Amino acid sequence: MKDLISGLNKNFESRVRLGIMSLLMVNDWLEFGEIREYLELTDGNLSSHGSALEKLGYITVRKEFKGKKPVTTYGATNEGRKAFESHLDALEKLIKR
Repeated sequence: MKDLISGLNKNFESRVRLGIMSLLMVNDWLEFGEIREYLELTDGNLSSHGSALEKLGYITVRKEFKGKKPVTTYGATNEGRKAFESHLDALEKLIKR
């Protein structure tokens, strides 16, 4: 049984991180506010989970200004996409067992 769960990525156990990565797998870039609204998160919750994913190298955080307004956007890295796809593959194998 341990083999069935060994492929699961512990970094995606959080529903917030799972949600962030799910959104970024189907969108090249999303603004902070869009992710916050889709997942119904607080700024602090999204920020802390986003920082964790960035430290892992799974997402890139881009900060820029639109006019005078600061805008933060998130995008999945190639490493993050591969890690998430592996996690989904492991989940699928577990389900099909």
